[in-house]
Amino acid sequence: MATTIRRTVLTLPAAPLGPENPLPPLAVFPDVHRPGSGGLEDFPAEMARQMRYAPLRSLLPVRRRDDYSRERVPTDLDAIVIENDLLRATVLPSLGGRVHSLEDKASGRSLLYSNPVLQPAGFALNGAWFSGGIEWNIGATGHGPLSVAPLHAARVPAPDGGEMLRLWEWERLRDLPFQVDLWLPDGSAFLYAGVRVRNPHDRPAPVYWWSNTAVREEPGLRVLVPAESAWHFGYERSLRRVPVPSADGADSSYPLAGDRHADHFYDLPDGERRWIAALGEDGRGLVQTSTDLLRGRKLFVWGTSPAGRRQQEWLTEPGTGGYAEIQAGLARTQLEHVPLEAGGEFAWLEAYGPLAADPARTHGADWRAARAEVADRLGAALPRAEVDAAFAAWRPYADHEPKELLAAGSGWGALEAERGGLELPGTPFPAATLGEEQRPWQELLRTGALTERGPVPGPSLVSPRWRELLEAAEPGPYTAYHLGVAQWHAGDRSQAARSWERALREGLTWPALRCLAAADRAGGHPERAADRYAAAVEAARAARASRAALAALAHEAVTALLAAGRPDAAAGVLAGVGAADRARGRFRLLGARVLLARGDASAARAVFDEGFEVDDLREGEASLAEVWWAIAERLVAGDGPVTEAVRARARRLHPLPERYHFGARS
Repeated sequence: MATTIRRTVLTLPAAPLGPENPLPPLAVFPDVHRPGSGGLEDFPAEMARQMRYAPLRSLLPVRRRDDYSRERVPTDLDAIVIENDLLRATVLPSLGGRVHSLEDKASGRSLLYSNPVLQPAGFALNGAWFSGGIEWNIGATGHGPLSVAPLHAARVPAPDGGEMLRLWEWERLRDLPFQVDLWLPDGSAFLYAGVRVRNPHDRPAPVYWWSNTAVREEPGLRVLVPAESAWHFGYERSLRRVPVPSADGADSSYPLAGDRHADHFYDLPDGERRWIAALGEDGRGLVQTSTDLLRGRKLFVWGTSPAGRRQQEWLTEPGTGGYAEIQAGLARTQLEHVPLEAGGEFAWLEAYGPLAADPARTHGADWRAARAEVADRLGAALPRAEVDAAFAAWRPYADHEPKELLAAGSGWGALEAERGGLELPGTPFPAATLGEEQRPWQELLRTGALTERGPVPGPSLVSPRWRELLEAAEPGPYTAYHLGVAQWHAGDRSQAARSWERALREGLTWPALRCLAAADRAGGHPERAADRYAAAVEAARAARASRAALAALAHEAVTALLAAGRPDAAAGVLAGVGAADRARGRFRLLGARVLLARGDASAARAVFDEGFEVDDLREGEASLAEVWWAIAERLVAGDGPVTEAVRARARRLHPLPERYHFGARS
């Protein structure tokens, strides 16, 4: 059959994503991927330089996605199928362009781990993320903020005369447009992905890219890669070089061999072909390869510990199999960002397809022989020169204009294209995609005045160019508010506070109070932060703020009041939260903390005994275990001090239930 691209509908049990969190994320971004507080002198010079370069300090201007649940209902998802005689790929344009499945039609095998449910979890930089398939990560270290966001999608001409599916969007953390062109050449057993990231600005920009592929974690699965060493990184935040495949008494090439979460960033020698494969006991599975610019390769495993197993179950249906991830990136590790010069671009080609190798060799004790077997079979199935030729043929087509739009992304790219007068061949950002969130900013751009009609400020923009426009704009409460957010993002905290105080004087009450409270908390003023949070909650209730805003504000306020040693006031704020939100796991956990702080450890323990789930639990978050142990220690200590002996006895008498095993220290 000729290669086809068609629309379809994929129906999955899915938990609704809910609205974005309307409160701008002002907290300092917790960069859990930095290698501790030590120096970088022991790392290769380029690697150390890129680890220092432009780490993410803030999520702004992106908003958090943390209002989803775990109640799944059958949901129809728009999907696009790319198919030829040998492969069938199903893509979800409304969910970050995720390749949900890739089927080898000749064997009937699914080459990817395709999650049978769509369950958001708090693993992306801005919150909601889901596991499975092939995801495209751009922005900064971690799962990107577009994990559950819609991308633009269209048909475009392919180099072989057929068609490609183009996915594109404007990535807002780094203000960069990108595209992914997916196509199946006629008769090819490999899905090609042509990727391009452009920097249309007059200054260098930091770029982060990793293509993450989930594969089924089956007994005997082995991950092979042309490397003899790797950089190991775990939740202990220690980056160290280890031999491959065996280190610390285990063969790390088998995902089920270790008990702890782990990243292995492989050190591929210069000149070596870039590839990584995940092959089962029978020597069959998936191989990914690319042109040389995509230098990094990685294996991620959850491990077999209770916490790792619990995380796997958390992301899908209980009783279903788990997954490991094989990944490919621009840098050696995910702790790095790569500079892209002004006006420049990064472009490369990836290929994904089935591979069959001799299982006796691929699972043999001789690592070099195992690698050589995979390299030889890959060379026969898809020669390196063929990948390079496909990349060269694709480059002119990357600029071809779309023939037929299949899905629409956000309006932020259209706004940035208008502001910068940008022409971006191949990735048009139509004015028709501009919506209500962009309207005030377009007005600012065209008239010098920012006027918002809603009772609550919409999303802020924080880049230097937008900050300059805000500084020169006609004064007003919303202008002052957004200017404060932009100043905060730039590190000018005193000016940000002045702008929010001006917004407050001009009548923008609870949004400005909340920003001032967050600034006080970040600045080490817990009492003042608590006062302002309490006032913000009262003002928001009087103004009949939205449910999402009230819930997000109350959560921050209760946390701040507890930090200031005011549990009674925290209990009062918590009591005013709507019943449906108060019944959710994040507020149940907060309620247990309030009870403990008020001296009622038994009631706090009863909350855990009754059982709850924190829907938006962050990856690696240990709060469940920390609160549990604090309660247990108080139950054992009574009115006495919590000594080491008390802690040890608490752990013997009150073991953490399995349902709360999540954090690395569980």
